[in-house]
Amino acid sequence: MSEQIRRVRPGDEAEITAMVHELAAFENAAQECVVTVEQMRAALFDDQPTVHGHIVEVDGHAAATALWFLNFSTWDGVAGIYLEDLFVRPAFRRRGLAAALLSTLARECVDHGYSRLSWAVLNWNVNAIALYDGVGGQPQTEWTTYRVSGPELVTLAERSPNP
Repeated sequence: MSEQIRRVRPGDEAEITAMVHELAAFENAAQECVVTVEQMRAALFDDQPTVHGHIVEVDGHAAATALWFLNFSTWDGVAGIYLEDLFVRPAFRRRGLAAALLSTLARECVDHGYSRLSWAVLNWNVNAIALYDGVGGQPQTEWTTYRVSGPELVTLAERSPNP
């Protein structure tokens, strides 16, 4: 069995998009996932990409992916990586692929002088939590994540003093 972790490249967007939809189904949110192959292609490969990614191939088959973007620590004064999605297809689980992707992203941080690798996990995903604990991840319990989207986002935007 041959495994290869590499940066995503043009031509991977259909598999990446499929895995994002598979992840949404796993998270019981398939109806919320509307990303298209065209959107993923633009996000990954436009002149100024908004997301970066790695893919794991096992014997030539797309087995797993990690999608991430840079964030910035005002306290450290340097960038970090925020892992948006980490997904391993069911047939390829329990082979260490997720840990290998995390290691690859940690190497990306070290090689580029980034100060941190961060991500979020659903509270009920005990397998992922066990993995993250196992690689030295530290839950950030003092922070609560907030989000504004959908109609609430539009309402908030309408309150902007600069229309």
